[in-house]
Amino acid sequence: MSDKPIRVGFIGLNPGIHWAATAHVPALKALPNEYEVVGVANTSHASAKKAADAFGLPFAFENAQALVNSPEVDLVVVTVKVPHHHELVTAALNAGKHVYCEWPLGNGLAEARELADLAEAKGVVAAVGTQMRVAPEVEYLRGLIADGYVGEVLSTTLVGSGGEWGGMTDAAHAYLYDRTNGATMLSIPLGHTLAGLREVLGDIGDLSARMINRRTTAHVTDTGETIPMTSHDQVLVHGALKSGAAFSVHYRGGMCRGTNLLWEINGTQGDIQVTGANGNGQIVQLSIQGANGDTRELAPLTPPASAYEGWPDNSVARNVARLYARLAEDIRSGTRSAPSFRDSVALHDTIDAIERSAREELK
Repeated sequence: MSDKPIRVGFIGLNPGIHWAATAHVPALKALPNEYEVVGVANTSHASAKKAADAFGLPFAFENAQALVNSPEVDLVVVTVKVPHHHELVTAALNAGKHVYCEWPLGNGLAEARELADLAEAKGVVAAVGTQMRVAPEVEYLRGLIADGYVGEVLSTTLVGSGGEWGGMTDAAHAYLYDRTNGATMLSIPLGHTLAGLREVLGDIGDLSARMINRRTTAHVTDTGETIPMTSHDQVLVHGALKSGAAFSVHYRGGMCRGTNLLWEINGTQGDIQVTGANGNGQIVQLSIQGANGDTRELAPLTPPASAYEGWPDNSVARNVARLYARLAEDIRSGTRSAPSFRDSVALHDTIDAIERSAREELK
């Protein structure tokens, strides 16, 4: 591909506090030599026009099919709700476009496998938004473990709060509470954080799980409705990594007054503790502490300043920008450094294993 900026078309871009506007747009602005956002398609042409005007884009496409068919678009970015991923990503791949799709890739393992197979058949670059994998703190942490900071890893423990999936939500996020939509606490905050854990410690092996509904309804604050809640608000998993190290996980819905993200790694020679403001490891600013050898008290372990130079100041846009940088290299050079659709299938497989184990526990 030429050195000209990669032309980006968004399916699902709206002004305001929406994810694409708060994370993707500033991430792409941080890479002006690599990308140019040229157009948008939303649920209606009027909505696309409104977004194009707000962001100064030349093209407001009538619908998603028009966007993926346009010769003005090189990369299709899909940032809509999970139930629509399969249809829209399929259309983009069949049009021969490179794709960046938000995680989860599909509504379940079968859809993810189908999309990964199609992307490989089409020979395009297809990335999935598991951006915790490329966070500077995670890259630094991976180096610490690889260099033997804790010695041999014996165990890892992860505790997190989902943020959503508590007793209250708003209309924009109410769909998260219906597990058939594939956007659950397991698949989104825990799934994202498991992507980071796997990046540092390797694949997960055998596991056992329980998924519990302590809340059966949620209050929608801006409409006054009470809606049923079928997504689980308690997820518990334990087992062993492929390395043999023990692991345990507990994610709970909503937020707590205590710890909202705690990831510990315990080894033969040291210990590491990672914390954050909530259990969405892909977006929070992560803090790392550790101690090894004869040191008995944890002390900060901070990535070098160079890891943050040239990137957005906030972790939300920074992690997405770092993923986009890898994606640009893949498109231009034929490498495969960004989290791929095939990578996402492995993560979907772990989530599917958790769901299957939880179902078996109920028998």
